[in-house]
Amino acid sequence: MQRDRLGSRLGFLMLSAACAIGLGNVWKFPYMAGQYGGGAFVVVYLAFLVLLGIPVLLTEFTMGRAAQKSPVKMYQALEPKGSKWHIHGGVAMAGNYLLMMFYVNVAGWLMYYLVATAAGKFEGLNAQQVAAEFGSFCSDPALMLVCMAAAVIIGFFICSFSLQKGLERITKYMMIGLFILMIVLAVNSFFMDGAREGLSFYLKPDFSNFSVELVIGAMTQAFFTLGLGVGAMAIFGSYIGKERSLLGESVNVVILDTIVAITAGLIIFPACFSYGVEVSSGPPLIFITLPNIFANLPLGRLWGSLFFLFMCFAAISTVLATFENIMACCIDLFGWSRKKAALINCIAMLILATPCALGFNLWSGFMPFGEGSNVLSLEDFVLSNVLLPIGALCFVLFSTLKKAWGWDNFVAEANSGKGMKVKKWMKGYMCYVLPLIIIALFVTGILTFFKVI
Repeated sequence: MQRDRLGSRLGFLMLSAACAIGLGNVWKFPYMAGQYGGGAFVVVYLAFLVLLGIPVLLTEFTMGRAAQKSPVKMYQALEPKGSKWHIHGGVAMAGNYLLMMFYVNVAGWLMYYLVATAAGKFEGLNAQQVAAEFGSFCSDPALMLVCMAAAVIIGFFICSFSLQKGLERITKYMMIGLFILMIVLAVNSFFMDGAREGLSFYLKPDFSNFSVELVIGAMTQAFFTLGLGVGAMAIFGSYIGKERSLLGESVNVVILDTIVAITAGLIIFPACFSYGVEVSSGPPLIFITLPNIFANLPLGRLWGSLFFLFMCFAAISTVLATFENIMACCIDLFGWSRKKAALINCIAMLILATPCALGFNLWSGFMPFGEGSNVLSLEDFVLSNVLLPIGALCFVLFSTLKKAWGWDNFVAEANSGKGMKVKKWMKGYMCYVLPLIIIALFVTGILTFFKVI
């Protein structure tokens, strides 16, 4: 069976960026920046994108392009005979399922907020009333399940079509629209009453409260926002040719991802200080703050509807990209057609994502990490603190160790084509320093999470 190809370099960049850009940028990044002190978190996060994000993303793109396979079969195409690296291929496939088990739920929240904003549900409400609306929404299990199911069904329906006619075409338009609207909204936020205080909190680093938790949070966010460690990016490497070298492409994707994350903060934090919303309120931040912005804007109902529409596009684009990875793994493993892979995985995901939806209501008594935690907390911990860093370590070691794929093979593939090249001086960092950093951060992250240190 001939492997699908993306139609253009723009399609590759937009689709790779779509996988990275999404809830990690517009949902998780702002609330984590709020929890960890604003500017100081942003500085450490940007450092991790350079030190960890770009190199690990490069290994995923390179392995995918060299193998021309999905993550579950990628290692088998590249590993030496008799080795066991392919075990991580199965773990990576499982990681994609785990990511979507909670991600499609939050995507469903955004779809609900699009409809609610367009219907004028938040007009005239103050910050406290908007917060109460979010609590009421989460406590309704039927509504939560319907919203989750909508995200799953829409995602697999689009992915059931061919790569170029479905996923690539839709993603291009969604991402371009998202960029335009977010810039307009960020400029508008500069003129709010609390803009000075909000921007100072966000952009002026204050290291007086610097902590290990801040460092670990920035590291996990760098992995989460780029989807590194579970092969989510490797699949798109397998869909492109050798016209361009991959270091420059990795840098381009990280830049696009960072622009959206930073812009999301420029929208949210001025609003927090303008309307008295606590910046450290955690995951609900975007579902409390943004409705407050639009409730007080001229034509706020229109702007709010457009914003949540493109927020849905950002979320769904990541859902599409990850569903594509899941389907590609199933096609490689079982020889299914695209439509069969879409149908079977759609049913499976509806079942797998249900616990997260019920964790906010019927199963709210399940608190794996104590008061305030739920099913989403557990799934996020396993993915962000365990599978992503361990997976990133596997990709780096496989690309650099002589007994694996090896540095020479990695560099030859990464440097094929025009563009930015991997330099000789990078070998020492990627072979020795980078693995140690990932190991240290993984161990420290686990110990910190369970309050051992």
